[in-house]
Order: sequence, then C-alpha cells, then structure tokens
Amino acid sequence: MAQGTVQVTHTGTSRWRRRTGEYASLAAALEAAADGDVLTVAPGTYRENLVVQRAVTLRGPEGSPGSVRIAPLDGVPLTVRASAVVLDLHVEGQDAAAPALLVEEGTPELSGMRIVTRSAAGIEVRGGARPTVRRCTVDNPAGVGIAVLDGGGGVFEECEVVAAGQAGIAVRGGGHPRLDRCRVHHASGSGLTATGENSALEAVGCEIYEVRGSGVQITGRATAHLTDCDVHRTTSDGVTLDTDAVLTLADCRIHDVPENAVDLRSRSVLTLTRTTVRQFGRNGLSVWDPGTRVDANQCEIFDSTGDYPAVWVSDGATAVLDSCRVHDVPDALFVLDRGSRADVVDSDLSQVRNTAVSVSDGATAQLDDCRIRDAATGAWFRDHGSGGTLNNCMVDGTQTGVIVTKGADPTIERCTVDSPAEAGFYVSAGGRGTFLNCRVRGSAGYGFHVIDGCRTTLRKCRTERCARGGYEFAEGGADGPGSGPDVEDCTSDESAGLRQQPPAEPVVQTAHQSPGGLLGSVPVPRAVEEEAAATVPHPEPSSRTSQDVLGELDALVGLESVKREVRALTDMIEVGRRRREAGLKAASVKRHLVFTGSPGTGKTTVARLYGEILASLGVLEKGHLVEVSRVDLVGEHIGSTAIRTQEAFEKARGGVLFIDEAYALSPEDSGRDFGKEAIDTLVKLMEDHRDAVVVIVAGYTAEMERFLQVNPGVASRFSRTITFSDYGPEELLRIVEQQAEEHEYRLGPGVAEALQKYFTVLPKGPAFGNGRTARQTFEAMVERHAGRVAQLPEPSTDDLTLLYTEDLPELT
Repeated sequence: MAQGTVQVTHTGTSRWRRRTGEYASLAAALEAAADGDVLTVAPGTYRENLVVQRAVTLRGPEGSPGSVRIAPLDGVPLTVRASAVVLDLHVEGQDAAAPALLVEEGTPELSGMRIVTRSAAGIEVRGGARPTVRRCTVDNPAGVGIAVLDGGGGVFEECEVVAAGQAGIAVRGGGHPRLDRCRVHHASGSGLTATGENSALEAVGCEIYEVRGSGVQITGRATAHLTDCDVHRTTSDGVTLDTDAVLTLADCRIHDVPENAVDLRSRSVLTLTRTTVRQFGRNGLSVWDPGTRVDANQCEIFDSTGDYPAVWVSDGATAVLDSCRVHDVPDALFVLDRGSRADVVDSDLSQVRNTAVSVSDGATAQLDDCRIRDAATGAWFRDHGSGGTLNNCMVDGTQTGVIVTKGADPTIERCTVDSPAEAGFYVSAGGRGTFLNCRVRGSAGYGFHVIDGCRTTLRKCRTERCARGGYEFAEGGADGPGSGPDVEDCTSDESAGLRQQPPAEPVVQTAHQSPGGLLGSVPVPRAVEEEAAATVPHPEPSSRTSQDVLGELDALVGLESVKREVRALTDMIEVGRRRREAGLKAASVKRHLVFTGSPGTGKTTVARLYGEILASLGVLEKGHLVEVSRVDLVGEHIGSTAIRTQEAFEKARGGVLFIDEAYALSPEDSGRDFGKEAIDTLVKLMEDHRDAVVVIVAGYTAEMERFLQVNPGVASRFSRTITFSDYGPEELLRIVEQQAEEHEYRLGPGVAEALQKYFTVLPKGPAFGNGRTARQTFEAMVERHAGRVAQLPEPSTDDLTLLYTEDLPELT
C-alpha cells in the first residue's frame, strides 16, 4: 500500500478529461497518465514496481528531495521505457538479480535521484536507451554502481557512485556512455571498466578514488577517452589495459597508487597527453607484449614510492616518450627483451637513484635530444643484442655516464657527459659500442674507460678536465692480442692528468686499471704500457703512525660522528693488541664496515685512511685501497662473476676492498643478473681470509639498509654501520676555503657570506654531490675568474689570486 497519494496534472486539451486527479497508488497514476502529464508524488514509501512507459514527468514534492521512497520487496523498483522526466526520487532495491533503476528505451531525463540499494546494479542502461542523468547518487555495496550494456548510451553529469560492491561504472556489450564531472569512490571492483568490442567510454572532469581494484580498466577491444580526470588511492593498478584495448588520457592525473600507475599488455594502445603520474608503488608505466604501445607527450612521471623503474617496457612492447619528464624515481626507463623498443625525444630524466636508462635482453632504446641529470648511471646497455642510439643527449651529475657491457652494441653520437664521479663512458665484459663526436667534461675519474680489450669504436671524441685521464684502455679481454678499441681523431686536454697520490699516502688501485694512460689522442703503445707496468711499485705498508693518520682524519671538514666511530674502533683494536702483548685475552673485533650516505661525503677518503690506520697498527699488511663497483665484479656469464670477484679480492689482499653502491649487487629483479653470485663469492672469501682483507661496502642509506636485509649472510660479516651525513652550508664553505688555500687563491670581501648563502639555497636532491659540489663550485669560480682576469693587460698579484662574488656560478 502507498503511504501517500499521487496527484496527476493532465496536459491534454480535451474538455472531457479532468485537469487534475489523485490516485492511491503510483501504478494507478501511471496507468491514467498520458504523454506530457506531471505526476507529483506525496512523501512516503511506495512498495511498488513502477514501469514508466509514457513521456510523463514523475517527481516528488518541491522542496523535499528524497521524501518519496520507491522500495518494493523484490524485482526492479523503477523501469523507464520512454522519454520521461524523473526528479528527486529515492529508489531502494533488494533483488540481487535485478537493477534498482532500469532504463530500457527512449531519452529520459533523470535528475536528483538517490539510489540506495543492494541490487545487481544501481542504475542499468541497456538497448537503445540514451538517458541524461544529472546529479544522481548511487550507493550499492552489493553490486555495480552504474551499468551501461547492450548498446546503451547516455550522458551522466555530476553523478556520484558513493559505494559499489563490484565496479563503480561498468560498460560492456557495445555500451557507450559519456561521464561529465562524475565521482566514483569506495568501489570493491574497478572504478571505471569497459570491456568488449564496440564498448566505449568517455569521461571528462571525473574523479575515481578509494577503489579496491584498478581505477580504470579497459579490456577486450573496448575503447575509452579520459580528459581532465583524477585517478588515485586505489589498491591495485591505477589504469589497466588488456587485450586490444585502446585508451586516451589527456590532462589527467594518476597518483597515490600502490601498484602500477598504468599497466597495459596484449596489444593494447595507450596515448597520454599532458598527463601526470606520481606516487606509484611499482611502475609508472608498465608496457608488455608484442603490439602493445604507449605514446606519451608532454607528460610527467615522478615521485615513486617503491623500488621499481618508472617506465618498464618488455616482451616486445613499444614506448614513445616525447617532451616528457621523469624524475625522483629509483630507475627511469627499463627496456627488456628482444623486440621491445623505447623512443625518447626531447625529454628529461633526472633525480634517478640508480639507472636512468637500462637496455637488456636484446631490447632497443633510442634517445634524441634528451637530458639525463643526477643519476647513478645515465644509460646502461647491458648484454648481447641490446643496443640503440643516443643522439645529441646531455648527461650531467652521474656516477657513470654510459655503461656498455656483455656484448651490447649501441651507437652514441654527439653526446656530452658532464661531471661524472667515476667515468664518462665505461665499456667492459665484451661490450662494444660506437662513440661518435662525444665529449666528457670534468670527470672525477676517466673520460672513456674501456677494459677487457673491448672492441669499441671511438671517432672524433673529446675529453676535458678528467681527473684520472681522458682515456684508459686496459687489456685483458677474451679476444686476445690485438683486441681493444678502434680510435680515430680523438683528443684530450689532459690538463688534469692522472691524480698523483702524495708520497706518504698508500697507493690507491682501481679494479681492471692499467698502469699506463692516454698521453695523446691515441692509446699508449703496448710496449710502453709494459715498461710502465714494470716500474709501478707494489703497495707498501704505511710509514705513518695511527695518530698521524687520525690527525689527517680530524683535519677533514665535518664528519664528526664518523671520526668518533673510527676512533672508537681504532681504540678497541689498539687496546686488543696491547692486551695480547701482555698475555691477556682480547675480544675479537670485526673490522669490516658499512658506510652509508650520499655521494661526496668522504666515504672513499675515510676508507683509505682507515686502511692506513689498520696497517700502522699491524692489523693489515699494506693498508692500500682497491675501489670497485658492480661493473667490476659482475661478469657476463655464470662463473665469470666469481672469477672477477676473486681477482678484485686478491688485489685488495693486505688492504681494503671498497665496494661502492654495493646494493647494486642485489637488485629487485635479481633473477636477471649474476649479482648474487658476486655476493656469495664475497661472503666465502671474507670468511676464508678474514685477516687478509678488510671489506667496506658503501652506498645510499636506504638502499644499503635494504641490501643488508635482503642478504643476512652479508650483514653478519660487518661489525658496524657508519653514517656519513650531508654537509651543511658552513662545511661546504670550509671545503671551498681549503681548496682556495691549496691552490693559492683568496676569497675577496663578502665572498664567504655569498658562498654560504649560495650553498644554503642550492637544491639538494638525492644526487647532491656534497664535497664534490663544493669542489666543482670552486673550479667554476676559478674558471670564471680566469675569464675575467684574462682581459686585463697587466694583472696584479691581487687580480691573479682574489676571487669575488661575481665569480660565483649561477644557480640553475
């Protein structure tokens, strides 16, 4: 029974019809109504299954939205089969096999509706129906929020799905709705889903969030176009495409996603324009399978919360990034598997904790006019069949600019590597590569470092201000005598030459480093190298006392906590030695250490001094330092890694083996390389020769914590972790002052204050160089000073030595 009455206002012109009438039930009123009539329903609950088959207006009383409840015990509460207008009704359904509101025909207008139900669907549109649905809400914790099926369509404006037990909005069977400024949240399935051939979905200004599944899921040849939409706070992927799906995202924002922000596979195609992807737990873009393709233009991918590459392309897929930015991520772009390809044009990859571009397993990457900044490795072509082209790219602020290993053969043309910490270009383990018109400037290591006799081609390359030398070509490759790089018209200023160690300090070796160097534009002849090798002295024990070395440690800028840790460890070793000399028991002290902290904080310097201290105490025979990284330890096939690791360990016998970025030996995808083999070999050597070599592993704090957790066997070998804090502005200023004094320069009036302000506002991202940045700042000041003073006809001593505020480099 109805709890109210229904007033019907007739619009017919016949004088035989009543103008108004009241009915005790909605069904009776609908039966009496004709096209154009208005049915005003009194407040109350109506346990009726309504079917609207005429173009009438059905509404609740004005000023009381939601006061009319359509709530039958089963079946479909409201079915619309005409171009009717339905306003301000509250619909409740209880039938799990039926929708609460079913639109089957016509172009009805539904406005201000509230659907609170536990039905198969809150609103279902099917067949030829094309409704316009405005400001309606659906709360259906048992089923789909809104379903558009079997060729149905329509427009949904400012609607909201506040809860759904399955998908928030589902389109299938050729449905094709348009969503305008809608919100979907608290769905237990996907927020938006479209599946099946001819199914299509268009959304403008919509928001999908708090979804227990994918935010948007397009599958089975369906298509979708989203503009100015937000997808965030999902429990699965932000956007999922599968099986020939096609999706366009324009001016959208995808963020706060624990899994992949966008995952597509099985020949799906995605186009992104001016879209941002951030705060994702796995990949920002994950692209799989032959025929799958993503085209991104003017997009930004950043702020990863996990340890996965921002863009992952594998199993024959293709990715195109045009005018995009990828930053603040563990790795920027990984391309894997034969047939996979990435094309990157006019894009920025920056603030990358590990590798900006990684190409492996026969994949191809082409980068044109790109900029790579502040990454551990700029680009790494890893193995046989992997290649591509880097053309007119800038690589700045990396540990190593480009690495080529294990038979990879890329072409690098007109690329510049600025200020690498280790090498501009590094080729090893059978890597090849062609380098044309490339340049390395300001390397703290070598410009081009080619080892193992790799058959690399260098044409018209140039190095400037490389601390250890412009070119280093070490022998020892598998190709036998005569193998090695093919060099033509390459030059180097060689102004820095090889860094010379002070006579009192121990020799510092580098794994695979040959004693000779490049003295001109071509490699030194082998005979000269052999002669030089014969004259290189072997590392000798330090002649300084431990107190002398500790004094040098104390003279370093900052590092107060590090100095305390080293002194405490030294005191324990010294007292243990004296107790043994006195015939007393002495506690066994583990000497292996973990150094954590950002680049440029003095880890290598402290490791060198630590080795010399141990030598002066008689703990180590020589105390020399051998510095290696992943590329020096990991070989190209099973067994070669163990050999490389043993060779590095033997070089360090009697001294310190310093492994920088040790966490790279245990990457997330450890099944793809032999880093674990290096770790296992190292652990055994540390146990078998515990008194012969001290091992120090170093790297970023968070990554080293993960490394030690993943490898408890390694963690148990180390006595303590020493953290190297970033330098503050005052400490960076002191480093510049020391550099100036050492090179016979002076800071003019106000320069110290200007430098401190400069270091205060200087951006300090994950790849901030600390002490290296201070030294580079001093070098830049000296360069600008030289450009200024060179214009003076007769410069005075003050002119030649004083640095002024105008010599400070500009902040970028």
